Amino acid sequence: MYQNATPPSLPVTWRPRRGRIVAYGFAAVLVVGSVILAIALPDPFTIADKLAMVALGCLIAGVLHLLGRCRVEADEQGLTLVNALRVHRYSWPEVLDVTLIEGEPWAKIDFADGATIGAMGIQGSEKERARRQAAELLALIHERAEAGEP
Repeated sequence: MYQNATPPSLPVTWRPRRGRIVAYGFAAVLVVGSVILAIALPDPFTIADKLAMVALGCLIAGVLHLLGRCRVEADEQGLTLVNALRVHRYSWPEVLDVTLIEGEPWAKIDFADGATIGAMGIQGSEKERARRQAAELLALIHERAEAGEP
């Protein structure tokens, strides 16, 4: 991780770049493709079949949106982790540490109650960018949370 990272000014949001591009890119292709396919389907297919085809494309795009919306937000009150299925909100005194281990899919954040939650908004596949984001978050934790107190 970066040494001597300075905490960014608040509020700040960290989100993956490549993950969002892939998720929303595939979602757009799926929706447009399902509409084109529904229009191009021959006569034996009914309007219900065509609508089901578009609905399926939109449903899969919705799942991809869940992956594309992942982020980590920090503000004066605390930290918000927006993962694929859940949103977690923590105040600064609850946050202890952030770790980003090489080869792990995303950073992990440790909390005072003993819980460790994956922060899908800082994705390990982005290597240098993810290390910088984790270092910035760690600097914020040391500045604002109890983890930084001796």
